[in-house]
Amino acid sequence: MSTLWKPWCETLNVEPTDPAIMKSLDNSLDSDFDKLPEFSAGLFTAAKDPPMMNSCAKCHNNNNKSFLLFDGRESLQVPDVEEFLKRLNCTVNGARVKVVSIFGNTGDGRSHTMNQVFFRGEEVFQMSSEQNCCTLGVWVAFDPVLNVVCLDTEGLQGVTSCENERTRLLLKVLAVSDVVVYGIYSERLNRDLFTFLGTASHAYSHHFRAALQAIGQREGITASLSTLGPSIIVLHETRHTVPLINNGSESAEDILRARFAQMGLKIDAFSSIKYVGLQTVNDTTDYEELRSAIESELNNTTVRSARKPHLVYNILKSLNDQLSSEVENVSNTLFPEQYFTCPVRCLSCDNGCGNSMGHLSEGKPHSSNIKCKFQCQYENSTYICKKCYKNGNEVEVKRQYYEDNQSSWYSFAKTAWSGYTIDCPHCGEIYRSRQYWYGNNPEDVAIRRKITHVWNTSNRSIAPQNTAQRVIDTVSYFTEAVTNVSLQPTKALKAWAADQVAPSYWRPNNEIKHCHQCKVLFGPTDDKHHCRDCGEGFCAPCSSRTKCVPNRNWFSPVRVCDTCYEKETNCSSDDSLEPVEGDVGVRKVTEQVVSTLNAVGTVFTYSKSLIKDSVRPSYWIPDAEVVSCCVCEREFSGVLSLHHCRACGRGVCQECSQHRKPVPHRGWDRPVRVCNACV
Repeated sequence: MSTLWKPWCETLNVEPTDPAIMKSLDNSLDSDFDKLPEFSAGLFTAAKDPPMMNSCAKCHNNNNKSFLLFDGRESLQVPDVEEFLKRLNCTVNGARVKVVSIFGNTGDGRSHTMNQVFFRGEEVFQMSSEQNCCTLGVWVAFDPVLNVVCLDTEGLQGVTSCENERTRLLLKVLAVSDVVVYGIYSERLNRDLFTFLGTASHAYSHHFRAALQAIGQREGITASLSTLGPSIIVLHETRHTVPLINNGSESAEDILRARFAQMGLKIDAFSSIKYVGLQTVNDTTDYEELRSAIESELNNTTVRSARKPHLVYNILKSLNDQLSSEVENVSNTLFPEQYFTCPVRCLSCDNGCGNSMGHLSEGKPHSSNIKCKFQCQYENSTYICKKCYKNGNEVEVKRQYYEDNQSSWYSFAKTAWSGYTIDCPHCGEIYRSRQYWYGNNPEDVAIRRKITHVWNTSNRSIAPQNTAQRVIDTVSYFTEAVTNVSLQPTKALKAWAADQVAPSYWRPNNEIKHCHQCKVLFGPTDDKHHCRDCGEGFCAPCSSRTKCVPNRNWFSPVRVCDTCYEKETNCSSDDSLEPVEGDVGVRKVTEQVVSTLNAVGTVFTYSKSLIKDSVRPSYWIPDAEVVSCCVCEREFSGVLSLHHCRACGRGVCQECSQHRKPVPHRGWDRPVRVCNACV
């Protein structure tokens, strides 16, 4: 067995214990001696640690000047803080440090920059000229001159199977850093710079700030963890183009902030942002300007103070333990779905159609796999026969209302009272709304409710579900018409009608000018009351008593004046008058009819407000959910009355619903109230 492999064993720090490896290595010497370094390096590394092959072999041999702190899957590689301090070579008692990290796209020379700035060109962070990424995870080194813990991070935009974990790890490193250098080696500033820093600012404000404060309270270092994030230094290296320069009116930092604002990104979580532009001349770059900018930020203790080295490890470990749950790795596609997806959205749930653009021309309707939500103004629900559904068939059923060909008020009332039925083409009639007074919910016994998407207004139901509301509207119309008529002619007509059926001993209304007892004059609209005993006219307070007047043929309690009430019950105001049997008969019948109509009118008036919610169409928004007018947005109150637009079903005030027009798709064939927005 050849001995030429021994130097490679020492370089790779492995023991040749596997005979198969030795035999393969000897065979390679006989076949192709020039490929021995690459072959032996890959073979021995795989034999030593097959699963952990995340970086090139040279990164494992840097004389312990830097070491791996986190791998690409957010796993902490240092077991405890003592090991961290030992490998960091930072064991001086009382030493305080700050943290500087560098970020950028893969291949932009982050490790080279850190070596030039902090270690005067010494290769502390390993570099590679190969295509494979040299820095994977987060590597750490210590600069004893500036007392800085340097963090070299994995490059962005690199090919990896755990991109989300890598991005989250970089944000954790950024949160614990005092100074962040974002290096970009490009002729012009690209979008990646702004996107990453904008995302980092949002993450720091919403997640890391609270986590850092909680960690600081546990560690007793609340004063050293500021509510502001790190200082950002944008390092822009160019070769052929001139970097941003400061002029009298606008600085380079102002240009950066303007571009962040143009992209709608906020960077208010960072304590400051600076720009350092370096142009490479004769293949050499002078990093003194960057070093000066970093030293200036390190000496600034107004925002962040230096801390003991063990706190850096404890904070990173706490952040990693708290914010390291499993995340789904979804690769970012070049063309998002919205480029080609149908732009139509559901009016009810605001979810978009999932089909491609132009699907309607192919005969495919709008559809979405996301469940919709019900909104009464869109009536976006259908009924499925429950019995058919259990048998495996989805049969859609609809409400059917009784319709009369007549257009009289009686036909409207009959239609409203009859309710509706639900018929299934296979099962026949499965539900009748007026079958029971209580416990007659159709969803309990006959149907399943299915919520459907509303892609446009044309698919609203045109079923005549407003029959009962038309009854209410008709009665309200007559009531308003009668109320708007002046009261004086109405009172005169009522007085004339009362005189036509009055008993002969009653004083006619046209002769009564004032109350017979208190002498108060009657106004044009004041009510005049007759005492059933003496027949004189009185006001309401002077004729509030009731009693039987049998000598006037009133055998049940009737209205009498106060003077007649104080007389004996069986005495009349005029003993000489003989009872007239038929004299008060017509008046009795009239009073009975008027009392009945008044009672019915009163009941209807008070019950109208109670039954409105039950008779109104299903697409109307209930009164309890309407707070303000849908047009002028004034809040409804006792002064501002609430009405409903017959087209959209929303609440509207009187001023914003002056128009009247038919709404056929809602079942209103005649002009009805419509809000200004629907006109």
